[in-house]
Amino acid sequence: MDSKVYGYIRVSTREQNIERQMISLLDAGVNQKDIYIDKQSGKNFQRPAYKKMMRRVREGDLVIVKSIDRLGRNYQEIMEQWRIITKEKKADICIQDMPLLDTTKTKDLLGTFISDVVLQLLSFVAENERDNIRQRQAEGIAAAKARDVRFGKPTIPIPDNFPELYMRWEANDISITEFASLCNMGRSTMYKRIGEYRECLCQRNEFQI
Repeated sequence: MDSKVYGYIRVSTREQNIERQMISLLDAGVNQKDIYIDKQSGKNFQRPAYKKMMRRVREGDLVIVKSIDRLGRNYQEIMEQWRIITKEKKADICIQDMPLLDTTKTKDLLGTFISDVVLQLLSFVAENERDNIRQRQAEGIAAAKARDVRFGKPTIPIPDNFPELYMRWEANDISITEFASLCNMGRSTMYKRIGEYRECLCQRNEFQI
């Protein structure tokens, strides 16, 4: 059976552009139908397209990836997948951005040793960068919270006639469902707003927005 060439592309989110990776793989001669694309985090290899590709990889085949961080960002798992491809499946792998990580050209002992060292270094860098990104995100969220920037859905404003509607509800003139509908909010949000309003009445003895 003739050997096949597969391409693998990964981006972290559905909004990211795959064009740069796609062009690079097509230029390398990979057939578009043999290119597998995942749009999710590189923290592990539980990715549908990657797993599908790996089920098809056979001895003598070649897997091409644009860069090591596109393969993954977990040091231990990158090393394990490299071992599976090259040792278990006896296939080759080529990282386009790093010529030393091309097992089709490093069959001798020295070449294999060099590629192993480079792989370990770059895999560590990829994981370290993932950790740095997570840390920067956490720091950014903390800084935003310190500036009173709110996350999640925006708070639904209460209408100007909320006090009047509240009194009608208290008098059983309208139901909680009708009260919520008139305020354009769900029942759970309605109860939260009622609690806030009552607290405001207790603290200040008057309604303030």
